[in-house]
Amino acid sequence: MPLGNMKEMYRKSPSLMELVVSKDNLLAAAKAVRRNKGAAGVDGMTVWEVEEHIEEFYLPLRQKLLDGTYKPKPVKRVEIPKPNGTKRKLGIPCARDRVVQQAIRQVIEPIIDPQFLPQSHGFRPGKGTHTALKQCVAYYEEGYKVVVDCDLKQCFDTLNHDKLMYHLEQFIQDKAILKVIRKFLMSGVIDLSGEFVESKTGAPQGGVLSPLLSNVYLHELDKELEKRGHHFVRYADDFVIYVRTRRAGERVLESVSRFIERDLKLIVNTDKSKVGSPTRLKFLSCLMKQVNGTCRFIPTKEAKKKFRAELKRRTSRKRPGDFKTILNEINQVTRGWIGYFGLGFIKSFIQKEIEPWIHHRIRQLILKRWKLPKTK
Repeated sequence: MPLGNMKEMYRKSPSLMELVVSKDNLLAAAKAVRRNKGAAGVDGMTVWEVEEHIEEFYLPLRQKLLDGTYKPKPVKRVEIPKPNGTKRKLGIPCARDRVVQQAIRQVIEPIIDPQFLPQSHGFRPGKGTHTALKQCVAYYEEGYKVVVDCDLKQCFDTLNHDKLMYHLEQFIQDKAILKVIRKFLMSGVIDLSGEFVESKTGAPQGGVLSPLLSNVYLHELDKELEKRGHHFVRYADDFVIYVRTRRAGERVLESVSRFIERDLKLIVNTDKSKVGSPTRLKFLSCLMKQVNGTCRFIPTKEAKKKFRAELKRRTSRKRPGDFKTILNEINQVTRGWIGYFGLGFIKSFIQKEIEPWIHHRIRQLILKRWKLPKTK
């Protein structure tokens, strides 16, 4: 069936929830959750067990979703370190809740995503960091050589639930789906101390629906920027606006910050929001660089340092694991980093710095595992 006809079918459907709770859709969601791996939530169920669980409890699960009695469990709070020394808070839903969220996403994303603007690149099918950086280069080459970098403080944690649900209703009118999504937003958190904390704002980072919901919320910002005629690029909560002069940039930063705080109820981090050259202000861990008339992005020093530190950790002589496992991990990290920064000038960095250094680290690993002088 053509995509246009499918979207029309979804819009005319008396209940999108009927599509969500179909057994094929829920089992496909369970397989997607298993493929994405991830830790168990507060109930301890792993992603490897969830498919069997959905098969066994499909009928009661279907009924609870249809009649609105499904109750999500609180998410488990975890913290991961950031490069600047602080920690990012993530919320891990239980495996069954992830399946339900994935099942909802599979139905509503084909309806919602085509209505987003092309300047939005984060967490969207067919888009990503490469498309975002290419659009930045296009603006720069058109003569917009000053960038406004507006930083949002804890965006995912401060989304206003009422505003989010209002904006979501502009895309989806199915009451059963809206009801269960609000329940996910308000399901609460089991904090690091083990205490329950209410969720009054925000969509927990780590939830399957959170990226789509944040794009729904920030779609209002996209529309406002387009209405004002700005040349902008947004990737999730990171966005930059390209202007011709620094004076124009200062004016744009002030007016856009006012709109964000007044209309979207979000907080602008004034310490990190700046106006300057894209060769000095990073976007998605990249800086713009012009070589022989060609404009490209290069990884920041912090991104290179973090990559090297990760490889160093994976190739520690004290670490456990067989040699084949270690090599697979090295390849996984390296391919991921090159895949992310592959649009930039990284060939010299990889060939002259990383390659000989990682070969030396691997030789150390081999010698360490030989152990005895006679075997060496």
